Amino acid sequence: PHVVRSAAATVGRRLTDEDRPDAARLAWQAGLEEARVGMDQLGRRIEPAADWDDLVLHERQSGVLREIVAHVRQRATVHQEWGFAGTLRRGLGVTAMFAGGSGTGKTLAAEVMAKELGLDLFVIDLSQVVSKYIGETEKNLRRVFDAAERGGALLLFDEADALFGKRSEVKDSHDRYANLEVSYLLMRMEAYRGLAVLTTNMKQALDTAFLRRIRFVVDFPFPAEHERAEIWRRVIPRQTPVKGIDPDLLAQLTVAGGSIRNIALSGAFLAAEEGDRLQMRHMLAAARTEYQKLERSLTPGEVRGWV
Repeated sequence: PHVVRSAAATVGRRLTDEDRPDAARLAWQAGLEEARVGMDQLGRRIEPAADWDDLVLHERQSGVLREIVAHVRQRATVHQEWGFAGTLRRGLGVTAMFAGGSGTGKTLAAEVMAKELGLDLFVIDLSQVVSKYIGETEKNLRRVFDAAERGGALLLFDEADALFGKRSEVKDSHDRYANLEVSYLLMRMEAYRGLAVLTTNMKQALDTAFLRRIRFVVDFPFPAEHERAEIWRRVIPRQTPVKGIDPDLLAQLTVAGGSIRNIALSGAFLAAEEGDRLQMRHMLAAARTEYQKLERSLTPGEVRGWV
């Protein structure tokens, strides 16, 4: 109740006669701001700015993402008005698993969905939540969900492998508590009023019994060359001064979308520092830096025809 009162007071201060038609929007925004108070200390908040056009995915994956959005948006209609909450009783929360390598668009997809739903996106690093001390992981998870319930944010639990890897038989008390922690997280996800998403780089290492309790599983494959070319076309803003930039040549780089964005941005800074237009030579220098970070070497085939 105190969150509602505080949000209402915020709207009252901001509302002018001209704003009356936008009262609902202002109320929603004020509610989000009040709910952030407890969440900002527990995770990394991302202001959702990306939309569907920023995603380069197969139609199959995009369709599932839109279906997830529909499940969140129409939950009140289906659960309450149509009575499904009474017949199902449990597992009503919208849960999803995003599986794929680093930089393949898992966080970006969550950002797009958060913007579509008008929700905050909070990224929770599960490797930081998991504790070696018995019982501490559950305490940390309880703090996250208790704070998130105030505002129904989209929760993105990163590095799910830290908690959900396949386990052998229970050998000691730590193994028993580890399994209890998994059960606790699943229970809170299934009861959560917002949208809870887990990400993993190693879907094959996850217990199938766990996957059965997740409503949606979306695979994010490494982008093919034509998909990488499309990412390159979308990542460079129209107002950027360019000379000879060829997305098809850039797509020869065998890197995922995250690295493509890093290279494009670094190349732009190199060009701006020279006072020149963005060119393939700037991209080449930026690619070398990115590959060094990835501990990889550029092959002649990847940069053939660049300069």
